[in-house]
Amino acid sequence: MDADRRPADARARAEVPSAETCLEDANAALAAGDLTAAYRSLLPVADLTGAYRPWAAAVALLSRLEAAGPAPGRRREIRVAVAGSYTTAQLASFLKLAALRRGVGVDVHEVGFDLYAQEILDPSSGLYRFAPDYVVVAPHEGAIPFPTFSDDPAAAVAAEADRWERLWRAVQEHSSARVVQHNVVLRPESPWGHVGARLAGSRDEMLRALNAELARRAGNEVLVVDCDRIASAIGKERWFDDRYFHLAKQAVALDALPELARHTAAVLAAAEGLSAKCVVVDLDNTLWGGVIAEDGLAGIKLGAGDPAGEAHVAFQRYLAALRQRGILLAVVSKNNDADARKPFEEHPDMVLQLDDFATFIANWEDKATNLRRVAETLNIGLDSLVFVDDNPAEREVVRQVLPDVEVVTIPREPARYVRALSQTLLFEAAAVTAEDLARPVQYAARAAALRLQENAGTLDDFYASLEMEALVAPFDELNLPRIAQLVGKTNQFNVTTRRHGLAELRAFADDPGYETMYVRLRDAFVDHGLVAVLVARQDGDALDIDTWLMSCRVIGRTVEHTMLEQLCELAQARGLRRLKGTYLPTEKNAVVQDLFERLGFSCLSGVAGAESTWEYDIQANGVIRSEFIRRWDEAVAGV
Repeated sequence: MDADRRPADARARAEVPSAETCLEDANAALAAGDLTAAYRSLLPVADLTGAYRPWAAAVALLSRLEAAGPAPGRRREIRVAVAGSYTTAQLASFLKLAALRRGVGVDVHEVGFDLYAQEILDPSSGLYRFAPDYVVVAPHEGAIPFPTFSDDPAAAVAAEADRWERLWRAVQEHSSARVVQHNVVLRPESPWGHVGARLAGSRDEMLRALNAELARRAGNEVLVVDCDRIASAIGKERWFDDRYFHLAKQAVALDALPELARHTAAVLAAAEGLSAKCVVVDLDNTLWGGVIAEDGLAGIKLGAGDPAGEAHVAFQRYLAALRQRGILLAVVSKNNDADARKPFEEHPDMVLQLDDFATFIANWEDKATNLRRVAETLNIGLDSLVFVDDNPAEREVVRQVLPDVEVVTIPREPARYVRALSQTLLFEAAAVTAEDLARPVQYAARAAALRLQENAGTLDDFYASLEMEALVAPFDELNLPRIAQLVGKTNQFNVTTRRHGLAELRAFADDPGYETMYVRLRDAFVDHGLVAVLVARQDGDALDIDTWLMSCRVIGRTVEHTMLEQLCELAQARGLRRLKGTYLPTEKNAVVQDLFERLGFSCLSGVAGAESTWEYDIQANGVIRSEFIRRWDEAVAGV
């Protein structure tokens, strides 16, 4: 319920400061020597779209801030090369600001104008000397050599797609970088007019076909930024300003660059595992219009015949679509629990149902406390939550108390809720796997397992009742996208938090000096999918664990014992007598600070809880065994 009665313009000024205010505050903080406040004041400029000058001023100030000291709270550090067929200097600089807003520090290398092919194909080029983690390939429409009309459009599209695919392969062969491909924006002018849409051989239709073919060929290896969709959203006539192209070969209009930078940064953040995992919504005046406790079931606005009611239905449908693609939903509402549940149970126009939510909290505690409870219940970080509430006062409290939570500023009109949430770009995905699509069901199963644990007599009884089975196997091509996704985003159960890209993981799998392992887990409730990854390197008489991580969904299920049982057996098959492991502490992986000690390892250097190295003597202590998880292959064989 919206309890804030200030005028709308005053409320907007307080909640969404102007670019000028952000810059003034950041400059003042820098002058006072408060770098943290300066960065905090500056970064909201990156949420503003359609204005070149504020972004340019913010980028200039960002350079001064970086000279004074690094931004606090960065979650990733990456190196990005930008290689385009047009002048990309402004895009490269804007990308730094947009990425930092998402917690990603970016070191950018800009390839010279229209030198993208030469730099990518030359293994000794400056691009590869820069050692990028990502290569953004940014062509413009004029770089595609299609004629106005072709008698054989299929062959022309295939040949052009081959050209770009050769560039992708060159990047993969000469580096461990991942390609981020911008697709081509179709111009608003066409010599064919509307009849061109009926001609497969027209240039526009071939460009559309090329975009589709590149997306198909990209698979999970190459990231794609759909520039044509971005341009359509802001307007093609705003995207193209030919004055700048003829003057400086700037193919994207200056005022369109901020949005291109935002979307590219969102895709990079997704590739780094920083996409949001859960939308936490209020109920009254958010999922429906009105207050259920005051207006009653018949009085709330929901459904056909009322503009606000239809808008709330549309918002629910959008949330349902997010859930379908793997985003979790949760409720935090100041309400009586029975009142809060009534529309879900009895209103015929509710799109979302109670079992669509991973957790449902309706009480009279403050929202910040309940958001912490959501994160704890789902075992995800606060920085994985996106909070949606119609009340600006509640939003501001959460911003102040829980700065890690992304708070969406939604407008007063429910018809604009969907766009406000979509424009945050918080839900981009580097790839969509079967595990992503099944995530909501898996979290529901996790909740059921927690209820079972509460009723179990002992922890051993609980483990036994889960009837867990695991498939443990070396990396394979089919599962590499999910493996890379886990490596990129897993933070809590991650002993070293080393981020390896798809190319590196494939190299580990192909190197006989390494052992690779993934685990799929299923239990009496659900198939959890691929949930754990381990990479170990032979070092003398030991297998040394380079990477070991597990999804938060299955922490506390003894999966780690199953993985080490397999690793011990692999070591013995190589004639090795030891396992080695290193713990590198981060802000988020304290859950594994005593992991090696608990599993019977001896400390070689450092101390438990800090950076330390451990060993397990298989010859002296025997193979670590998993007591409660049957191996999937054994289960299938009836062992």
